[in-house]
Amino acid sequence: MSLPASSLPDDRAGRVQSVDRAAALLRAVADAAPDGAPVAVLAAATGLNRATAWRLLATLEDNGLLERDSASRYVLGPGIARLAGAAPVDGIVRRVHPILERLCTETGETADLAVVRSTGLTYVDEVAPATVMTANWLGRHVPLHATSSGKTWLAWLPASELDSMLTEPRSHFTDTTITDSEALRDELAAIRGRGYGTCAGEFEAQLFGVSAPVLDGPRPIAVVSIWGPRNRLTPDRFPILGEQAIGAAAEIGAALGIKR
Repeated sequence: MSLPASSLPDDRAGRVQSVDRAAALLRAVADAAPDGAPVAVLAAATGLNRATAWRLLATLEDNGLLERDSASRYVLGPGIARLAGAAPVDGIVRRVHPILERLCTETGETADLAVVRSTGLTYVDEVAPATVMTANWLGRHVPLHATSSGKTWLAWLPASELDSMLTEPRSHFTDTTITDSEALRDELAAIRGRGYGTCAGEFEAQLFGVSAPVLDGPRPIAVVSIWGPRNRLTPDRFPILGEQAIGAAAEIGAALGIKR
């Protein structure tokens, strides 16, 4: 006995239409962050009729992948963070490692990739010059307010999430660590304006660096960094290294299949 056509996968592409549609809606909600969007807007963005979009959105909401605010706009739900936090990084590292190798060769400095986890950022890959002794950041969580990668991630967070993050106490590591909330907000605004973050010995006094976000829509999913000792990676190099980090971040996004 054959199944109804509507219950079968699309054999031509080996895909299930309802899953494709749900994924498209999730991407549309992510693109609408941080404000979210109502059913009508999401339906139009994905080419779905409103009834179909509503049913899929309701199902995603029931599973914790979406939430509705008081104005019935859909935003990403906590289930998304749990899924992202559980995702393995081996595939990401395989795709991204050649880009980090080239970035290291071109700059003569260490290149890192940190991915977004539910607890913040975790470094998952690193390429260092063969002749340079460096600290190994792999697997480490770092203070967000005192590193170029952490500040870069904060700079692209939705306002509500950033407000929540800035209520937490911040440790003072060196003379240049920014702990004042208003000063940190000003720094984050400057980072977003120029497209990359910097760190001038704010976590470890002898380490300077720059970072750029890998964006999926308006949200950062990873951060690429270039860093080295302060006697070599001086602030006058920040603009050039920043542009190189931005270029590498765009390449990484393309390698991960992110559409811009």
